[in-house]
Amino acid sequence: MPSLPSRDLCAVPNPHPGRDYLVSCDTSEFTCLFPMTGQPDFASVRIEYVPDASIVELKSLKLYLWSYRDEGAFHEDVTNRILDDLVAAIAPRRITVHTTWLPRGGITTEVTATHG
Repeated sequence: MPSLPSRDLCAVPNPHPGRDYLVSCDTSEFTCLFPMTGQPDFASVRIEYVPDASIVELKSLKLYLWSYRDEGAFHEDVTNRILDDLVAAIAPRRITVHTTWLPRGGITTEVTATHG
């Protein structure tokens, strides 16, 4: 049975909650739609966080990112929404979401949002 996109981020217990360590998750396959024209936007997403009690389960993260594929979103908004949703799901000690968008109108956009 194939997987479907989902906004549900699954938190699992951190196996080392007493230690600060950095988790990095990268994808170069993020897509959404430009809300003014409906044309596709393509981005790389880098998520770096220091977990507290929970970490994000990676398949749920993949399906979460996939859920934006048919949604219209500005670069700045989607980057901040990803950050907010991860903070709500796993309450990390620190987190940064960095997106790098392929050129639109000859302009490459990078957006960085942080928490903690």
